[in-house]
Amino acid sequence: MDTRSALIEAAADLLAHSPGGDVSTRAVCEAAGVQQPVLYRLFGDKDGLLTATVDHVWDQYLASKRAAEKSADPLRDLRAGWDSHTAFALAHPNAYKLMFSSALRSQPQAAEEAMRLLREVLERLAAQGRLRLPPDEAARMVMTANTGVALALITRPALYPDRHLSELVRDAIHRDILLDPRTDTTEHDIRRAAATTLLSALGDLTPQPFTQAESALLGQWLLHIAGKGRGDG
Repeated sequence: MDTRSALIEAAADLLAHSPGGDVSTRAVCEAAGVQQPVLYRLFGDKDGLLTATVDHVWDQYLASKRAAEKSADPLRDLRAGWDSHTAFALAHPNAYKLMFSSALRSQPQAAEEAMRLLREVLERLAAQGRLRLPPDEAARMVMTANTGVALALITRPALYPDRHLSELVRDAIHRDILLDPRTDTTEHDIRRAAATTLLSALGDLTPQPFTQAESALLGQWLLHIAGKGRGDG
């Protein structure tokens, strides 16, 4: 193991066992068996070390998501993704809090990849005509809600003692972003779902029937239709 990896591993272990969710650079260096100047040369400062450590811890979680086989039903994958996100937060509370904390000046790269993997599932749902709104907007809603409930469970366990809360919030959010063919039968519902489906397929058309400018304009129109209204007709 190289020196950089040894420092990250030491920081991850100390972070996981820290009652207050903080670690000192001195403790990290002692655990890794290196001098502090080496840490600053490799990471710049403590913020750089913690950012790299959060990415390392999160990469273990994201690796399982990358390796997971897609099921025939993207909704099943969406539900599983939410549940694994919450389970990761509960298993690694200190790293999770750092990931979404303003304490770090630089955003860990894992945050962007987590959002990208979520969008991929939502794009599959959109392609099937099952999404009420554009995948990017749906992804922001899902990630915000999943993050919020996970942070509530790990930072305020006395106030939110029931982990079943995560499932309740999950189902409520999914009802809001997904089209239910049993009940969502109005022209408005169908029009928005159709626009979202077309929007998801726009970049995959081969050969492209539109110029770049035409595709951009059509995308704007479809976004307007898909995102219009939430009930304003």
